[in-house]
Amino acid sequence: MGEMSSAVDVEARPGPIAVDPGATAIIVVDMQNDFAAPGGMFDRAGIPIDGIQAIVEPIRLVLDAGRAVGMPAVFLKMEFAADLSDAGLPDAPNRIKHQPLGVGERMQTPTGVTGQILVEGTWNTEIVAPLAPKPGDLVVSKHRYSGFYGTDLDGLLRAAGIRTLIFTGATTSVCVESTLRDAFYRDYHCLLLSDCTAEPIGSQLSRSNHEASLLVIETLFGWVADSSSLLTALRAAPAPDPVGAPH
Repeated sequence: MGEMSSAVDVEARPGPIAVDPGATAIIVVDMQNDFAAPGGMFDRAGIPIDGIQAIVEPIRLVLDAGRAVGMPAVFLKMEFAADLSDAGLPDAPNRIKHQPLGVGERMQTPTGVTGQILVEGTWNTEIVAPLAPKPGDLVVSKHRYSGFYGTDLDGLLRAAGIRTLIFTGATTSVCVESTLRDAFYRDYHCLLLSDCTAEPIGSQLSRSNHEASLLVIETLFGWVADSSSLLTALRAAPAPDPVGAPH
């Protein structure tokens, strides 16, 4: 897997990045109902979710193309135990910053069942239906913004021979960027897909937080491309045998 012979070049900023499908994973950050679905935590708090909803289909296309060439998909989920014991002590900043969003509160979900905001095992933390994980995909629960903090994500990736990470999901400047920075510190090559990530913070400004994250990432932490550049490159990649072949 260390060989780069099957690598394809993806047009990106600041320049092309070589992506070897056999050593690359697609990271899907927090594409769960509380962030992306009507009636979820963000929507209930009055935070616009249109940008996050708009990236669902581009992510789905990337996942399908990635699986077809043997790239594992890794879904990160922001979720806590029902008693919030893994969210930190009551005075922990992680708890304080989530309180205005109603973390841990019970609520009625759009499906009519009782949910609990950002709590594991509920509608709230399920991956949105169009992106539902498939057999063979990895799902990693996290309790902080970064997918590497307090999880076995790094060990899972290294065991699979993964050296390059393709980032999708929400939100760009919080959980996506936090995870990408942690990946950079662990020497992964990081490619963020600009049309597969979204950020409500600052979305009404002339230059958004999403754009600010893209700029700092392409300058110092990794590479930035759009999904069409990746899909174009992957069409040139040989199909793996036999698992993960196109269907």
